[in-house]
Amino acid sequence: MAKITKKSNIAEITAKYPKVGEILAEDYGLRCVGCMSAQFDSFEEGMKIHGYSDKDVEKIIKKLNKLI
Repeated sequence: MAKITKKSNIAEITAKYPKVGEILAEDYGLRCVGCMSAQFDSFEEGMKIHGYSDKDVEKIIKKLNKLI
């Protein structure tokens, strides 16, 4: 079962898996993962706000789930 899904909350993901926060910031430019707004965004919402497509979101989720 996937640990991260499109509906997962970004703040909860990064709190549980700090390495994911680092990867999102460094590899994907989501340096805002620690900001107050991210506390309320799903993974999908946060990625789309930064211009990532549905296909990108799916690929990134797969990659992250393999790493954690």
